[in-house]
Amino acid sequence: MSSETALRIERDGGVRIVHFERAERRNAIDQETAVALTEFIEGANHDPEIRAIVITGTGRDFCTGADAVSDPNSVPKGPLDYRFSTDAYRALFKALWEVERPVVSAVNGTVAGAGWTMALIADLVVADKAARWTHVFSRRGMVPHAGDPYFLPRIIPFHRLNEIALLSDPMTSETLFEWGVINRCVEGDEVLSTALELAQRLAQGPTRTLGLTKRLYRRSLSVDMATSFEEEQAATALISTTQDRKEGVMSFIEGRPPNFTGQ
Repeated sequence: MSSETALRIERDGGVRIVHFERAERRNAIDQETAVALTEFIEGANHDPEIRAIVITGTGRDFCTGADAVSDPNSVPKGPLDYRFSTDAYRALFKALWEVERPVVSAVNGTVAGAGWTMALIADLVVADKAARWTHVFSRRGMVPHAGDPYFLPRIIPFHRLNEIALLSDPMTSETLFEWGVINRCVEGDEVLSTALELAQRLAQGPTRTLGLTKRLYRRSLSVDMATSFEEEQAATALISTTQDRKEGVMSFIEGRPPNFTGQ
């Protein structure tokens, strides 16, 4: 399947809605799709018309993980070096982690394997309360991969993550909501509309401020206090020169809602 048919991207004002359309593979992501989505995500920072992104699945599944070898023509001749077989997925998740545009995942159905990272790496997560989540790696005798060991400990509390990864028991969105891992737990027919409502609110916000806010929080997980303080100071100085910062101040003085333009 080509990336053109595996991904469908819709425009709704400043929001782009990315649909996975590999229902016959339960929305598992092949490498071609991973590369195409990476290119879109990396390009979003350079497109002023994109101010928020929603990611969702088509059919009964959100994403059932990486589909590294579904295409027989993509399988190399001879033994496969599994160290590098998921490079495309790590690149995708790195792009999602670093993109400055706010991302909302609309989890419409089953999540498995690397689908956990795809769902939870978003800034906000809206999920069907009946969706089934299975962290399948240990069940299949594999260690977590495709970036899972880096990202999930930064998202899920330590002992909860151990329960998920070591026991590999299926769970529902309601459980993850109770654990504070996802933001909204709604009926299935409300998932996309709820995610889009949040994305529209984000798209109307001060885009550069939101992007640097994301960056500061993520960087704080990997740097020391002094570096975090220095980056905070630099971000504060940079944002002070933006039109949206000036609009935020003037709207406060004038007692009206701000009209941010993303500039």
